[in-house]
Amino acid sequence: MFLDEAVVTFSSGRGGSGAVSFPREKPVPRGGPNGADGGRGGDVVLIADRNRRTLYDFKLLDHYEAADGIHASGNKRGKDGKGIVVKIPVGTVITDEETGETLIDMTVHGTKYTLCQGGKGGFGNAHYVSSVRQVPNFAQKGAPSERKRVRMELKLLADIGLVGLPNAGKSTLISRISAAKPKIADYPFTTIVPNLGVVHFRGESFVVADMPGLIEGAATGVGLGHQFLRHVERCSVLVHVIDVFPPDESDPISNYHLIENELKDYSEEIWSRPRLIALNKMDLIPGDRFNSLREQFEALSHPLYPISGVTGEGLEALQDGMLTTLKEVMPEEEVEVLTPTLKANDDLSWEVHATDDGFQVLGRRLERMVAMTDLGNDEAVRYLHRRLQRIGVIDRLRDLGAQEGDTVSVGDVEFAFSDER
Repeated sequence: MFLDEAVVTFSSGRGGSGAVSFPREKPVPRGGPNGADGGRGGDVVLIADRNRRTLYDFKLLDHYEAADGIHASGNKRGKDGKGIVVKIPVGTVITDEETGETLIDMTVHGTKYTLCQGGKGGFGNAHYVSSVRQVPNFAQKGAPSERKRVRMELKLLADIGLVGLPNAGKSTLISRISAAKPKIADYPFTTIVPNLGVVHFRGESFVVADMPGLIEGAATGVGLGHQFLRHVERCSVLVHVIDVFPPDESDPISNYHLIENELKDYSEEIWSRPRLIALNKMDLIPGDRFNSLREQFEALSHPLYPISGVTGEGLEALQDGMLTTLKEVMPEEEVEVLTPTLKANDDLSWEVHATDDGFQVLGRRLERMVAMTDLGNDEAVRYLHRRLQRIGVIDRLRDLGAQEGDTVSVGDVEFAFSDER
């Protein structure tokens, strides 16, 4: 089954908590703190794989979770959680379902993208030793996991796209010029998913996509038009396949303009791409009628190729035209693209707002800081208060009129404001 769109939820692993520990060996009766750090949570990494052809796997499983980091034990550091690598087809666009932001377009085989970073492991109490805090009796909890719900949209990568009305002969054509074996039958909409074929011609090769047939209104979504037209976006050259002897006796010129108008309505940029016209089924039409039709198409100023997908007549000339046109639009040299794992910048900004119930502190950094604090440990809470003081959050609360005992919420946690100067 071909599936070109899926909504999937990914979650990284939470960081393991640090440990509170002191040596208990006889030779070290008054040893300082030696609590180790927790393990880091596993990442979720997407990798573009040319061997993946569809998003169908995500229909079967739409939630992926990396492993949490292990908590530290005494002076032994916790193990890092195991990350997961998810392979997706080349040409998949990843969009944040909540914000609508396009995160990455996976157009190159082997591209790696860290979608969700694992939570950092919490510090053990050995980390908090200072000249004024020689015996810290608290440790840090692991950072929370990162969760993202994303929309995956597959846009096939092909050099040349075959477009036209249903039953124009596109599937027969691609089966003759490549090793593709699409379903072929004598009724419209035989092709309901794109077919890819590699054409080998005169020592060179290129990829051709047989697009499902378009109908009037496709640009507005009629007949799954948006799903079909989406795949044309990746094609550098279009070949418009025209049935010169349609079974419904419709006018081939009118049929041509119908499809061209749908392409233009969907995207003027796509419509303006180089175009070849393949007049198909020339073996079925009388010679004088074909010559009259040919004259009408020649007036359109696009390269014209009379062909027969069944007999093979004219296919060599068409392939030559495809290759020549493709060379004209493709760059002569491909610049090497380095694709390191991409990571989003940490959000360091924060703000404080007065609400009907008290005050709300917003900011990814501060919310993570609170989530990593052991709120059941008074010493840890006092340390958090000092950090918020240094950052400026406490001063900002004072400026907004916060009084002793007012409710202050940070993420999912609520505190009673304490003005310790």
